[in-house]
Amino acid sequence: MARADIMGTDKTQTALTVRILGRDYSVACPEGEREALLRSAEHLSKRMSAIQRQGKTLGTERIAIMAALNIARDLLDLQRDLERREAGLAGSDEEMTERLSQLQLRIESALDSSG
Repeated sequence: MARADIMGTDKTQTALTVRILGRDYSVACPEGEREALLRSAEHLSKRMSAIQRQGKTLGTERIAIMAALNIARDLLDLQRDLERREAGLAGSDEEMTERLSQLQLRIESALDSSG
């Protein structure tokens, strides 16, 4: 769980302490970004905990790398989906497969009718 201890460092940055996988980390936080940073730390901690619960004995650094890779993959998937929507190619792979199957059946039916 993430928690915050705010200490003023200057007018534009504060030090924010977040708890990730049971350890506290002090990070600089721009004004107005506190809640986003806390949500990010909470998300990361949950992802790391899930990896840790899988039962493999891994060090914190390896767990962090695996969590970062998983989160990066999720981000790239979301970006790809957004790009597809913006290009008018909305729909999941399953939806696309279903559309292609329906189109193939219509083509085959039309060929059978004409032949």
